[in-house]
Amino acid sequence: MGEFAPDLARVRPALHHMSSSPSSFTVSDFDFVLPPELIAQHPATERSGSRLLDGRAAAPVDRIFRELPDLLNPGDLLVFNNTKVIKARLYGAKSSGGAVEALIERVIAGTHEVWAHVRASKSPKPGSLVRFNDAFDAEVLGRCGPDGGMFHLRFPSDPFALLEVHGHVPLPPYIEHADEADDVRRYQTVFAKEPGAVAAPTAALHFDEALLARLAERGVGRAHVTLHVGAGTFQPVRVEQLSEHKMHSEWFEVSQQTVDAIAATKARGGRVVAVGTTTLRALESAALHGGLQAGARETDIFITPGFQFQVVDRLVTNFHLPKSTLMMLVSAFAGYEPVMALYRHAIAQQYRFFSYGDAMLLERSGGSAAVG
Repeated sequence: MGEFAPDLARVRPALHHMSSSPSSFTVSDFDFVLPPELIAQHPATERSGSRLLDGRAAAPVDRIFRELPDLLNPGDLLVFNNTKVIKARLYGAKSSGGAVEALIERVIAGTHEVWAHVRASKSPKPGSLVRFNDAFDAEVLGRCGPDGGMFHLRFPSDPFALLEVHGHVPLPPYIEHADEADDVRRYQTVFAKEPGAVAAPTAALHFDEALLARLAERGVGRAHVTLHVGAGTFQPVRVEQLSEHKMHSEWFEVSQQTVDAIAATKARGGRVVAVGTTTLRALESAALHGGLQAGARETDIFITPGFQFQVVDRLVTNFHLPKSTLMMLVSAFAGYEPVMALYRHAIAQQYRFFSYGDAMLLERSGGSAAVG
C-alpha cells in the first residue's frame, strides 16, 4: 500500500487536468431520470451472470457479462484495479454519549492514524476520545483533508486490524440495507489485494475465476493498477459549470510491469481495455506528462468531454449516477450523444444500475489511444 501524506496539497502534488473546453457542457447535460426500482440493492446471483450492454457499435447489443471473452481479441490487455475495500464504517459514541458514525477515508502508512468522515450531532473536539463499537478508543487529533472536511484520528493499534474486526462494509448511500455477510464477499473483487479503498471498483465485481480463466485461454492479457477509491466518488457535483467543480483526490500506483505490458500490447496492435473508471483514471493520470509513467502519486484528474485520451482504447464500466463526474468521464470516452442514447436504452430495457448493477462495454471515440 502506498504512503499517505498528512497534507496532500503540500507534500505530494496532485495531477489535475480538465478538457480544453468544459464550458460547452453544464452539469444538467448529464442528468437523466432513473426509476428507483432500477437501482440494484443486491448483486446478481452469479458475478458473470449480470447483463452487459455492448455499446461499441451504433446499435446497442444486449448481452450477458460472461460473453466478454468473445468480444475481445487475442493480444488485447485487460487492466484491473486491485485495490481492496476495507471495512471502513465504524459506529461509536463520544465521551458525552452522543452517537458517532465514522467512515475511514485513509490510513496513514506506518502509523496508527487515519483520516475519517465523521457524522455526529456536534463535531468532536481535538483531544477528545471516541469509543467505537464499545471496543476501542480513538483520539481526535484535529481537522484534516481538503478544506478541513475530515477528522484526523489516532487508533490504539493497527487500523487495518481494528477495522477488520469492528468495521462494517462501506456500502454506497443508495444501497438501503445494512451490510450483511454476503456483502463482505460480493462488495469485493475476486483478485483484491491492496487494502485501502472505501468503495469497490465495481466494474471488476463481474469477474469470477471461471471468466478470468476463459479470458486467459482466449489469449487476453491481464495487468493491474492500484487506485484506492475514496468516498468522494459518490459526491454530487454541486456547481452548474464544470470548470468550477473541485475534484476529490485519490492515491494511485502504476507499476513498471503494467507500463511494459501496455507498451507491448500497443506494439503488437492490441487494445488496452480498462476495467472500470478507476483504472482509466489511474492510467490516464500516469500519462498526463508525456508517455505512460510508472510510479505512485495523487490524482484529482477531472475527465470531461474534450479530454485527449492517451492510453485506454476500451472501457468496461457500470452505469453511473445522474450528474456525476463519472457520467462526464464515460461521455468524454465514448461521446456524449452515444452515451446518453445507451443510458436511454438501458433504462428502457430495465438494466440494473450502480455498484451492484449491470455493466457496459464502450469503445473510445476517435480510434485507438496514442501513447503506450
